Amino acid sequence: MLKLHLAEGLVGVSGVSIPIGNSKESKESPGSTWPKDIIALEPGETAWDVVLKKIKELSDSDCRDAFMVADLDVLASRHQVFRQALPRVSPFYAVKCNSSPWMLRVLAALGTSFDCSSQGELEQVLDLGVAPSRIVYANPCKPVSHIRFASLHGVKLLVFNSEEELIKVAQHHPGARLVLWWTQDSDSIFPLSSKFGARLEVCEHLLESARDLGLAVVGTSFHVGSRCQTPRNFMKAIVDCWPVFEMGSRIGHDMSLLDIRGGFSREEGSDPEFEEVAGMINTALAQDFPEGSGVEVIAEPGHFYATFVCTTTVNIIAKKAVLEPGGRRKLLYYLNDGHYGTFRIFPRESEPRMPIMVKELSPKLSLFPCTLFGPTCDAFDKLFLKEVQLPELDVGDWLVFPFMGAYTSVLSSTFNGSSPTSICYAVGPELRSLLETTP
Repeated sequence: MLKLHLAEGLVGVSGVSIPIGNSKESKESPGSTWPKDIIALEPGETAWDVVLKKIKELSDSDCRDAFMVADLDVLASRHQVFRQALPRVSPFYAVKCNSSPWMLRVLAALGTSFDCSSQGELEQVLDLGVAPSRIVYANPCKPVSHIRFASLHGVKLLVFNSEEELIKVAQHHPGARLVLWWTQDSDSIFPLSSKFGARLEVCEHLLESARDLGLAVVGTSFHVGSRCQTPRNFMKAIVDCWPVFEMGSRIGHDMSLLDIRGGFSREEGSDPEFEEVAGMINTALAQDFPEGSGVEVIAEPGHFYATFVCTTTVNIIAKKAVLEPGGRRKLLYYLNDGHYGTFRIFPRESEPRMPIMVKELSPKLSLFPCTLFGPTCDAFDKLFLKEVQLPELDVGDWLVFPFMGAYTSVLSSTFNGSSPTSICYAVGPELRSLLETTP
């Protein structure tokens, strides 16, 4: 189902190596007016070819900076997968996950709507020409100035989870269409309920408060938490939304929108798989919010769309061998991107990701415990909390990390004078034609 262009099947295997020569020459279109960071793929060419070509070019120079390649065709493919698996659900892409202008432009051209969390994100999406009706301002805790901006620019769909937020909206955006967010995330790896969401038992009070303030609540929203491990939680949460809809209707609100937000499995072969989650969602919707009920269903996927799109390639800039007690040899590799760059999300993951080594290696090479450090002078600047098993590599060698599209470049900083990792975008002929014809 998913078209993975980047070294499919190689991730997670210690000692996997790819020779640099396995790349095709990419040709730029004559007279092209596209920006230099956009690479037009020839028929049969892939984003992996772009990665290998850039490694080859940089290896022949003194500048071996880290870089990312974003495969925009994969982004379009993820959109198609989501729409096919959840035909009742309109996706509102979570901009905070990856706010790359080209990714947003592709999604806008495909007709995706957007979940924004701040005035900056609202501005970015509106500047693309996206209609305000295709935006949900999904942060339930908003500064007054951002609420005013949303009102001024016609963004009416706002999320709330407290009486204090209702008071601000009544004062500064009385024409808003409000969505009440409650949280059911007991089985997620990263629960959100400690910060966001109202408990079910206070929903009736909040709905009454909104009515008394003259505000219109149009629906309810839940979040099962990031990377939910129990597909049935989606089903249970959808079932639990029905009493909230009944409360709202009884109190006088026109309840017509259900927002199931995010938390979808993002990797094929993960537990649970997205297909299983989608099946649970479709079953629950058919039971409690069937077609013809007048209820619009939306979601706010982020990881699901962005993860597979980007690949980060880093260079080993320094190395140190350490003999530990007992004579065990340990290797320290220092890379030109790290925790303060595009790898900031890595410490949250339960297990280290194994990189692809772009080098000819013997399959019988010994593996050593290795620590991968970033380039700054902070000792905490390392990619993983645990050691990884890798063969002995050299200064100047390259490591490639696929599936780096979610919460990577958006979290990076210039700490210690580091430059942001550069990004180039690979686009195939069909998608490029769509972008050329989209304003």
